[in-house]
Amino acid sequence: MRNHVHTRREFLQGAVAAGVITAVSRLPAGETTPARKTSFVVVMCDDLGYGDLGCFGHPVIKTPHLDRFAQEGLRLTDCYASAPVCSPSRCGMLTGRIPHRYGIYDWIPANSPMHLPRTEITVARMLQQAGYATCLVGKWHCNGKFNSPEQPQPGDAGFDHWMATQNNARPSHRNPDNFVRNGTPVGPLEGFSSHIVVDEAIRWLKSLEAGKPFCLFVWFHEPHEPIAADKVYTDMYPKAETPEQAAYFGDVTQMDAAFGRLMAALDEMNRRNDTLVMFTSDNGPETLKRYPTAARSYGSPGPLRGMKLWLYEGGMRVPGIIRWPGRTRPGQTSSEPVTNLDVLPTFCEIAGVPVRHNIDGASVLNIFDGKPVQRATPLYWQYRAALGPNKVAMRDGDWKLLARPDLKTFELYNLREDPSESRDLAEKDPDRVRSMAERLTALHADINRNPVIWKK
Repeated sequence: MRNHVHTRREFLQGAVAAGVITAVSRLPAGETTPARKTSFVVVMCDDLGYGDLGCFGHPVIKTPHLDRFAQEGLRLTDCYASAPVCSPSRCGMLTGRIPHRYGIYDWIPANSPMHLPRTEITVARMLQQAGYATCLVGKWHCNGKFNSPEQPQPGDAGFDHWMATQNNARPSHRNPDNFVRNGTPVGPLEGFSSHIVVDEAIRWLKSLEAGKPFCLFVWFHEPHEPIAADKVYTDMYPKAETPEQAAYFGDVTQMDAAFGRLMAALDEMNRRNDTLVMFTSDNGPETLKRYPTAARSYGSPGPLRGMKLWLYEGGMRVPGIIRWPGRTRPGQTSSEPVTNLDVLPTFCEIAGVPVRHNIDGASVLNIFDGKPVQRATPLYWQYRAALGPNKVAMRDGDWKLLARPDLKTFELYNLREDPSESRDLAEKDPDRVRSMAERLTALHADINRNPVIWKK
């Protein structure tokens, strides 16, 4: 496979556009698309912080494609992952259900017995059964025994076509050798992970019959460690504090360039107008500098408190952008709380696919009209290995309650007035704490009623 950043045409198209070239692929004037079913693209980064994009306030990192994408659609200021760590967040997105309900408690090491159960109904499976072509490319991380008959694989979760890794790109984002395509190891590849992943996505899109509705999940490895960015991107940051910081910043820009290539492909295929595209991250930015060469801690939570592994906002609130021509308005912003659990019910409602099983997410179609989301289940997180004292959290409206493991000691924040969670209002508002604690306790008991015990 060719390395895209080493060809001038693709370099100009996707890379140096960061602050230098502003041309955009557009549909020819006056061209219209026949009425089709809405297709879906979900692009998710790994460990991208709330403040890591230009359109979310980063003062240095160059993300021209995503900045333009945000101007074209709806920017979600209160967008959440379903966990502050990768595997449960990914499983939550696929199922629309809080991952603790089916035993996904933490990130999944290689060869772990933990996996997304075959009995869980995914959005890919539901759309596949409704006639959609389905594909996943990038990082899987929903099982421990990857590409093994002992556990379900992406194909078992409803993906017609997949090319993925169990966890990270190995040995790094550059020249990975651990991708598997539809059960067959691909072998060593040349180039960088985000461009390799987008190459595969574009090839698959171009293989579809004209007008075929599709659901494509593009799960980037970037900017999770081990970081590797092409020199053309790291050179954009000569004032970086360290080479590792330049590598991190360059890695985000590299991902942005790959994203731009994917959006250009949709335009070239005349699929922009009938495709809902969502961009987000699986959790907040990395917390610890455990690997000095990995640049793990240069992600930014922006104004939020905490980072990955925390139940404060920086651990779960992530960038969120949706473009759906005809429904989203250019430059639109929504502060309505949404979560990746909402992907399944929202896509199914758009596609006309009934959801007949119990889920925790909700359709968020109301946000396109500036209306609130109607939820049966409030936003809830549980992470037993969370840094800090709090292991459970719940957001209901503007209010967030955090709890210790015994569910007897709480912190209370008004996120509309205090998104940085700097003023604990638990002592000042005991009545609200009491009422929210009652609801949290009942929800917590329901979620943990039948815990899954994985055999070692």
